[in-house]
Amino acid sequence: MVLDKKIAEHTVNYLTQINAIKLNTKNPFTWTSGIKSPIYCDNRLILSFPNVRSFVADEMANIVKKKYGENISIAGVATGAIAIGAMIAERLSLPYAYVRPEPKEHGLKNQVEGNIEEGSNVVVIEDLISTGKSSLNAINALKSDGYNVMGMLSIFSYNFQFANKKFEDENISINSLANYNTLVEIIESNGELENEEISRLKKWREDPKNWI
Repeated sequence: MVLDKKIAEHTVNYLTQINAIKLNTKNPFTWTSGIKSPIYCDNRLILSFPNVRSFVADEMANIVKKKYGENISIAGVATGAIAIGAMIAERLSLPYAYVRPEPKEHGLKNQVEGNIEEGSNVVVIEDLISTGKSSLNAINALKSDGYNVMGMLSIFSYNFQFANKKFEDENISINSLANYNTLVEIIESNGELENEEISRLKKWREDPKNWI
């Protein structure tokens, strides 16, 4: 869910300007899952642009404060959201940890890295929500360690219905600065692509696994 249309539009424009969002309907990208996609979103590029990373961190911090209050901790999902999560926590003076994809095989074998009080209310920061698999993995790791997950906030979401359903089933609220719908609306209003390509972009979000 996008909470503010203007912020969503600004976010998409920034991501497009720094080439974090790449589109190709004719020669789609292939994800690790095997899904063929007309879009590739690399939000790690945000960290290289001071004005963009400040905008993203400021807006996400504002959302966290308004929606969840002050009695919380922040957890970033590795690796893409470690830095942006830390920036949000710094702005709000909140405890911070990050979540590995899986526990370390050595040392303390932690999956959650940090020192936030057990039982704390935690807001999870993600750079990108796609199929929901890695995001829910992080959420479940936090739950297993005794934390109360309040919700997840991401920079961008593909807004797949099947992914949204996964979060609903886990009773986890998800919000994003911007999503795929916002991107397509901007492209369509700007007349950047032919109607046929716009149609293909819309159909991909409806059924990405069987798009081609």
